[in-house]
Amino acid sequence: MTTKARAIVQEAPRRLALREFPIPDVTADSAILRIEACGICGSDVEQFTGTLPVPFPVVPGHEPLGIIDKIGDQAAARWGVDIGDRVAVETLIPCGYCRACIGGRYHVCRARGGLFAHGYVPTTNGPGLWGAYADYMYLDPHSIVHRMRKDLPANLAVMFNPLGAGFRWAVEIPRTGPGDIVLILGPGQRGLASVIAARAAGADQIIVTGLTSDAAKLALALEFGADHVIDVETENARTRVKELTNGQGADVVVEVSSYATTPIAEALHYVATGGRIVLAGVKGFKPVPDFISDLIVVKEATVLGAFGVTTRAYDAAIRLIESGTVPLARMHTHDFALEEAELAIETLAGNAPGAASIHSCLLPERLTTPAT
Repeated sequence: MTTKARAIVQEAPRRLALREFPIPDVTADSAILRIEACGICGSDVEQFTGTLPVPFPVVPGHEPLGIIDKIGDQAAARWGVDIGDRVAVETLIPCGYCRACIGGRYHVCRARGGLFAHGYVPTTNGPGLWGAYADYMYLDPHSIVHRMRKDLPANLAVMFNPLGAGFRWAVEIPRTGPGDIVLILGPGQRGLASVIAARAAGADQIIVTGLTSDAAKLALALEFGADHVIDVETENARTRVKELTNGQGADVVVEVSSYATTPIAEALHYVATGGRIVLAGVKGFKPVPDFISDLIVVKEATVLGAFGVTTRAYDAAIRLIESGTVPLARMHTHDFALEEAELAIETLAGNAPGAASIHSCLLPERLTTPAT
């Protein structure tokens, strides 16, 4: 029986180390997950560089997919799973008792001391295995899990997280439905997931913006159901949006680009009167130049923040993955072994040689190729 787990520990910004941790015993209401895959997104890059502050040392990894290895009786009854079942694990670990949780906003729970979530809890908080950059991960009594079919490839099934974000940010928050014109700013994995979700929700027209370097992603957006794409470096995006929407603008604007603040200011020009703007891309707490608030006033537009994913959105994503109706494998570009965590992050950030990454994941059971 395995008694130790390998885990990548982030000790400081840009410093990762491979360590071993004892695999803890479970209590009646906790479990141990054997990690099959952990998705990697822009938040991993921000955590790695220190842009997103986290308490060090920490085992990163907030998109866990795995097999229940050990579980207490109460946990099995509460979650409806048992040893051998595959589960997708939500990022947040809410307390269940605070005002946010009771009010149905558990995804913004801060009652357990800041952001209490898989991949963000320090190793000094026992048993240490809180993140999915590891062979095994601890499931807290308040973790939230979703059963998934075991016949799907792990690197496909683990897309439940970005797709969940798409359903929450592009559909649930702005209440997207039939007849809506949806404009998505940024064609990364969350942007593409937003295309898929908006199309599933029956949006009338979907437009995606990106840079010239995003040509392959913009082409994929069209495959996933976008009606039009705009290269903001070669086209006048304001003019083009007006043309495509008969001058009215977009009913829903979803901003999912990373770091760049210009799309936020531009969103005010793109949105229709009475429209909704969803801000989901984090900018490192930078101010937004040229933000003309009067445009919100005269258009009576609504600006909505998006943090995290809800159970409803995760469920929608899992149903879509299991349906096999969307060629999601087209979005997955890279698999990495656990020891390649830094390479995986740098590849997603565009700082490594080779093909650009859209969706990548760590596969702990994948072995690195020995040097020859």
